[in-house]
Amino acid sequence: MNQHPEASVSSSGTPTTAQDAVEIQMIKLPELDTQDQAAANKSAPIMTTINPLHTVKARLQVYVGEVEMTVGELLALKQHQIVTLGTDVEQAIDLVLEGHTVARGNLVAVDGQFAIQISELPVPLKA
Repeated sequence: MNQHPEASVSSSGTPTTAQDAVEIQMIKLPELDTQDQAAANKSAPIMTTINPLHTVKARLQVYVGEVEMTVGELLALKQHQIVTLGTDVEQAIDLVLEGHTVARGNLVAVDGQFAIQISELPVPLKA
């Protein structure tokens, strides 16, 4: 764990000064095993019936956390400052479509990219 001497923003959104030492924890995201991914690809999908809506493209968003701060605090941010989002690293994160949570999962790494391993799905929709 590193002590970072730079200024930061606390979980309450209040910037801390350079005199306040901030403990930075580097997070190592688990790499998914390709065998696990192959098994997941064979599991039952959310919807199993043929539907013309299946070809419609949708943009999903992933919400990791949030912080509230004043515009002044936002404008005072400096490079290398830490903004704490207030979300536990073990907490499932939301997959959001048009403002509605459609699934939850865990943040993982796959081939050097962020990915979501789905842990919670809604009841399958009827076509």
